Amino acid sequence: MAQITMTVLGSGTSMGVPTLGCDCKVCTSADPRDNRLRPSVMLQFDGRTVLIDTTPDFRQQALRENISRIDAILYTHAHADHIMGLDDVRPLNLRQKGAIPVYGSPDTLATIQQTFAYVFQTAPVESTIPKLELRPIELAPFELFGVTFEPVLLHHGRGFVYGYLFAGSAYLTDHSDIPPQTMEKLYGRDVLFMDALRHKPHPTHTSLSQALKHVDSLKPKRAFFTHISHDLPHEQTQRTFPENVFLSYDGLTLILEDTR
Repeated sequence: MAQITMTVLGSGTSMGVPTLGCDCKVCTSADPRDNRLRPSVMLQFDGRTVLIDTTPDFRQQALRENISRIDAILYTHAHADHIMGLDDVRPLNLRQKGAIPVYGSPDTLATIQQTFAYVFQTAPVESTIPKLELRPIELAPFELFGVTFEPVLLHHGRGFVYGYLFAGSAYLTDHSDIPPQTMEKLYGRDVLFMDALRHKPHPTHTSLSQALKHVDSLKPKRAFFTHISHDLPHEQTQRTFPENVFLSYDGLTLILEDTR
């Protein structure tokens, strides 16, 4: 049974916190938990490092967490705040002397291939480029270095994204609704990460009150909210939660064990 160390690389919304040009109380807060890079997590187990998403802040996140190796990347979807740090894996390619496998839905990987077209061209190159192996996955469990991962479908406005189940836990981000077939798979998780953007409803994200209702229905042992905007001050918001619910923050580390 693998023990997984999960580290929150970023817990912020697509604009990050502080948000450019904003002088609100969260963007000017002295609480480091109110500094939120774009949303991503790192999973470490058995000497392996797996990322879920590579944000535009990936280089900064990797330096902070001393990431020196990446064995695989899982993508939730191909929006800019989740993929645009992909080029920064180049020095790790050189260090590892090999390609990094990249997993995601066929549509997500097609967008990555289009966005980073220079990576996949066949013509000779004059400089370094990321070395990647695109591995499309459907909604079925797959094994990665001895750990079973299962992608699940979420609504993101009119689009769809993947969440991931692993080690009795679930990582969901950027969702406005959760289909019934996915809700069934989320019940009673040890750790459940969910989107909770702000108080006010949003067409492509879950509001804080909606997220709390999901927690009440799904009854995880612990729930953590991510993709957080500057509308939610950490300390003030945390005081309003039940004892098993938390705002995540950059650098938060959890130990996961599959007890099922």
